[in-house]
Amino acid sequence: MKRRRSGNVQKFTIGMKKKLVVLFVLVLLAFVGLGVRLIYITKNNGEEYEKQVLSQQQYDSTALPFRRGEILDANGTVLAYSEKVYNVILDAKLLLRDEKFVDPTVKALVKEFSLDAGEIRSYLSDHPTSQYYILAKKLSYDEIKNFQDMITPGMDGYDANIQGIWFEPSYIRKYPNGSLACDIIGFTSSDNNGMYGLEEYYNNTLSGTMGREYGYLDEDSNLERTTIPATDGDSIVTTIDGNLQNIVEKHLKEFNDQYANNFRQGNGANNVGCIMMDVHTGDILAMASYPSFDLNNPRDTANLIGMPAVDEKGNKVKGESVFDSGVYITEEMLSEFTDEELYQNYNALWKNFCISDTYEPGSVAKPFTVATGLESGSITGNEVYNCTGKLDVGGWEIKCHNTYGDGQVSVERGVEISCNVAMMYVAQATGISTFTKFQKDFGFGLKTNVDLAGEARTEGLTYSAANMTPTDLATNSFGQGFNVDMIEMITSFCSLINGGYYYEPHVVKRIVSSSGATIKNIEPRVLRQTVSQSTSDKIIEYCNQVVAGAEGTGKTARPAGYMIGGKTGTAQTLPRGNRQYVVSFMGYAPANDPDIAIYVVVDRCNVQYQDDAKFATRIVRAVLTEALPYLNYPMTEELSEKEQAELAELREQMVTTATAEGEETETEAEGEEETSEEETQPEEETAEAAEQSTIWESFDVDPATGYYIDPNTGDLIDPESGHAFGGDDLPDFGSESIFEPVPDGNGN
Repeated sequence: MKRRRSGNVQKFTIGMKKKLVVLFVLVLLAFVGLGVRLIYITKNNGEEYEKQVLSQQQYDSTALPFRRGEILDANGTVLAYSEKVYNVILDAKLLLRDEKFVDPTVKALVKEFSLDAGEIRSYLSDHPTSQYYILAKKLSYDEIKNFQDMITPGMDGYDANIQGIWFEPSYIRKYPNGSLACDIIGFTSSDNNGMYGLEEYYNNTLSGTMGREYGYLDEDSNLERTTIPATDGDSIVTTIDGNLQNIVEKHLKEFNDQYANNFRQGNGANNVGCIMMDVHTGDILAMASYPSFDLNNPRDTANLIGMPAVDEKGNKVKGESVFDSGVYITEEMLSEFTDEELYQNYNALWKNFCISDTYEPGSVAKPFTVATGLESGSITGNEVYNCTGKLDVGGWEIKCHNTYGDGQVSVERGVEISCNVAMMYVAQATGISTFTKFQKDFGFGLKTNVDLAGEARTEGLTYSAANMTPTDLATNSFGQGFNVDMIEMITSFCSLINGGYYYEPHVVKRIVSSSGATIKNIEPRVLRQTVSQSTSDKIIEYCNQVVAGAEGTGKTARPAGYMIGGKTGTAQTLPRGNRQYVVSFMGYAPANDPDIAIYVVVDRCNVQYQDDAKFATRIVRAVLTEALPYLNYPMTEELSEKEQAELAELREQMVTTATAEGEETETEAEGEEETSEEETQPEEETAEAAEQSTIWESFDVDPATGYYIDPNTGDLIDPESGHAFGGDDLPDFGSESIFEPVPDGNGN
């Protein structure tokens, strides 16, 4: 019989199970209580406890600035660059870790940066936990070098007791040439973003990417860092020739100096602009307007004085009568401007007149009218028209600039003497549909997409075939009734004289990385062909006569030693009859093989009688007299004794300027007495003009202008051409408008 083995096997009794359940419940309740308590702490005191935890350790994270790319001219001259500067930063918490650090640090700050010790100590007392406070801003490296040595171990002058100070790097924009090319370049805001010009248009290109430096500072002040470096911006190389730009700006300023506060208070004109362009590429070689401003100090209110004032909405303040060309800013007015008015007037100063302001072009549009007729086959160029001084169109009597009439006028002579009637006949032969089509082909009413910020939109400022009347066609033929801007006109004009190729205008020709590698070349871009080579050759032939012809309205634009071609322009402003005019000259050189185009616009010159294209032609002459030799074009014309003396004086001025920068130069370098509106002509031209004068040779002379006074009408007559008031395309001031209703059978 087997015996059953017995052991010490313990059973899991009910009592034990109960105890386990009780223990589990107690633990669960404890966890629930802790959870509730944690939620309560997080909700009500979480930030405080987080600060206590983080206060046991010290971290820093610093943004690393990028260097904005440079802007260079075509010769490699730096027009804009970024200079590294430093802010002096106080870390009060780090400095106050030990009282022994305070006195040495404060004394060093006072000695090196001329800071106020009392202000520093006061800040430390009031903000003991602050870790970022700017003590000084935008110091150069030379200004911080000594202090940097004091806080850098291993350097001469190192002092371990100087604590809690570090330098925050940043960049400021510098413009080494002051106001040179200010309209083109633009400037940057305080946050390093571009405003106006190239700075704005190429902001993304010039801007880089911020870097970041992360660091951990332990209790022993050992710092470990992780750095993501900044990426510097790319640089841009422009088509602008700094020497040509200097020449243009010098003569615009001389013009202003001559006419400022002349007939009224204010600048020499509401605006004066000049563009020089390569006709074969669309490269802009120079572009400037007056008034200008210093790019390093664009908010200098002194530059506003003499400008037409604008209101808080940016609209020009009107004068007391229609004959006033505006209200002009004085020093007294500046103190009365609201912040918004001041801002709007700054905007008016910073805008680039050459691309942002629109106006009626006047007779510089006549070559386009003739080109349209020739290219469309509407005229052959051999036509002859009879100009009686006016033409009846659509119930209106539209006058020519020469109220006596020009007689038999060929197409070529119509351009040379700027005959309105001849142009109206050409436009009638062309027709509305063809005329408006070619206007669009020439780019009128379209943006050129020049690579500058602020180009005006002229859409809607020209006519379509559907809304143009015969009267509109007539006035458009000589440049009235539609608006353009300067960049539109010169870009299209280049196509007229280069064989018909319309190039997109541009200011930047290359983009370069911070290491100097070329990222992108911007090649000339032909958008379309506006006219044929044969039409282009005809336009050059006609425009050459404007300067070289016996009756040419642009003779005073010819530079010493050279022959050029071009077209003068005079346009009434609105309202008609206000005696306010925009005058211009658009030309090219050399005369028979154009390479360089130039366009000068003078908007409401500060004189009593504004409708005289010589205000523009004189600027063109002065600019090209210097620019063409600089560009190595050989002289083609024999120099008169007067021109030889002029060039000798010009050379002397250039030497004087080079040896004594900033010295006032003699304005007589132009070789002309320009203290009045009368143009002193070479003897042969004066004799030629006198020979042509048959009607007015016995008239009295107005002493203010040198013009003859018609005893029958009181009109002033230019003795050089017989044109009223010297204007090349508009009637005299005696009429309120170029339009006069044709009387009906009832005498109305």
